[in-house]
Amino acid sequence: MKNTMRIVTGAAIAAAVIIGTAYISGAVFVINEGQQVVITQFGRPIGRPITAAGLHVKMPFIQQAHYFEKRLLDWDGDPNQIPTKDKKYIWVDTIARWKITDALKFLQSVGNELGAQARIDDIINSATRDIVTGHQLVEAVRNSNRILETKAEGDDLIVTDEALERIGFGREILENAILEKAKIIAPQYGIEIKDVRVKRINYVEEVRNKVYDRMIAERKRAAEKYRSEGWGKSAEIEGQTAKALKEITSEAYRQAQIIMGKADAEAIAIYGQAYSQDADFYGFIKTLETYKSTIDDKSSVILTTDSDYFKYLKSLGEKK
Repeated sequence: MKNTMRIVTGAAIAAAVIIGTAYISGAVFVINEGQQVVITQFGRPIGRPITAAGLHVKMPFIQQAHYFEKRLLDWDGDPNQIPTKDKKYIWVDTIARWKITDALKFLQSVGNELGAQARIDDIINSATRDIVTGHQLVEAVRNSNRILETKAEGDDLIVTDEALERIGFGREILENAILEKAKIIAPQYGIEIKDVRVKRINYVEEVRNKVYDRMIAERKRAAEKYRSEGWGKSAEIEGQTAKALKEITSEAYRQAQIIMGKADAEAIAIYGQAYSQDADFYGFIKTLETYKSTIDDKSSVILTTDSDYFKYLKSLGEKK
């Protein structure tokens, strides 16, 4: 048992020594995840790129392993001064994401990532210049025909589709056009450009004040539109309120007239019933009410002696 353990241990040590020696001599190399390797012999590529991670073997001293990334890489260019279609000069700063899709072609054309960055500078800057010079300034700056204003947190968003100067494309479409144009040229260098974005746009001094004036005018126009919409809504609400008030008033008047009519009818019925029970007493009561409403201490009435107006008073005098 001990002899077996010694043999296994010895074999492991020997294998480790062999692998270590091979690694040091360059016969064995390691590819990590996210890497790919091109083998060259005396400077000339041998075979296809190796993309599988793990241990690999090559001929020491005469063959060399060139490592390249398989993952997405960043590109951040320098700002470029570009004239727009309406002759406004702006500084355009772009960024991009790219990857090596053909390591062999990449090695043969640009050699390394530094050379690739230089090529991407030329590709994207050229595409950006072509696209931006073919469109108006407002299309490079704004992405839609909407002006968005956010109220306090939790409130609704005010959106208007009206703008001072309407656009036909917008910044996002221009970015996609730059990407499509760059994708045509990039594959010849063994790379693929995955995404292009405009990081920043600055105005040259001559343009800046004009742009600010236009932005102010645009916001004023939007504010005026909000005011006019508010006035229109206010008039609409006032009209609806007046209409509702008239409807309520007319309905209340109608109900009041119905109630008064019912009350008058009920009173007339009561009076009629009382009159039918004792006509003389009813006439007497109504005459007294007439006296009360027509004669006071400041009134003077001249009547003939045979007038029926004071017939009840005369009858009282006769009874005495």
